[in-house]
Amino acid sequence: MSTPVISVTAPGNPVEDILRTDRMPHIWCPGCGIGTTVNCFTRALIDSKTDLNKLSIVSGIGCTGRVAGYINLDSFHTTHGRAIPFATGLKLASPDTTVVVYSGEGDLFAIGGNHLIHAARRNLDIKVICINNLTYAMTGGQTGPATPLDVITATAAYGTYDPPFCLPRLVDAAGAVYVARWTTFHVKQLARSMAEMFKKKGFGFIEVISPCPTLYQRRNRMGDGLDAMKFYKQSSRIKHGAPTSEVGLTRNGEIIVGKFVDRERPDFTTMMHAHFAQELGEKYVPAEAPVCS
Repeated sequence: MSTPVISVTAPGNPVEDILRTDRMPHIWCPGCGIGTTVNCFTRALIDSKTDLNKLSIVSGIGCTGRVAGYINLDSFHTTHGRAIPFATGLKLASPDTTVVVYSGEGDLFAIGGNHLIHAARRNLDIKVICINNLTYAMTGGQTGPATPLDVITATAAYGTYDPPFCLPRLVDAAGAVYVARWTTFHVKQLARSMAEMFKKKGFGFIEVISPCPTLYQRRNRMGDGLDAMKFYKQSSRIKHGAPTSEVGLTRNGEIIVGKFVDRERPDFTTMMHAHFAQELGEKYVPAEAPVCS
């Protein structure tokens, strides 16, 4: 009596169609959290039912800047610090497109900081995902705009002493309508937060605290990627609605995570149309977005 042959087909990963799998394996180091955030991002796109034919992703330079190259959507890898102005032009030229800026804290808050605060001030309808690994990881681990105090870096061999930016506080003060922070340990919360941000009109910002085992953690004897996940689990406290003035980061202290800001105000395009309609009255006819074939 012959044994029946059972054919088993492995279930496909639902996010594969959103990734450029032909470019795998990726360049990120073992234990790096950027790949985890990409998985959260792809699942957020699926869960939010975002129209992928009307979505563009813009990245700058740095470890996180490589994300655009692995996403199988309309994606743009721009010059250092210029992801926000590129995204601004893209959104104004194609208002129906969901424009996502996906980059690191060095690219967005150092060389690109001026662009970011003014995009938040104008309430441009773009969504910013900022991966904060607390250092300039791609160029050797120098002190960055969000590096905490008393941390060893390539440019601070005896410890950092200049105070860091608190990223949620900065974008909140600049006028963002949605501000949240999670770590790469909080994968479910992060994906839900991304999906929520995609549906909200105006300037949205999510900070993701992510490990850099190769440079930041090794220099500061903080272990590998798994040790970082244990630290995030033990040190994080979810506090929705926390004042952004109270969510600053330290080297070994508590990490306040959650949704901090969710408010309403007109976005840039709405304000522009309202202004010219009032000034020109019946003479004002808003231009239609160009149709791409």
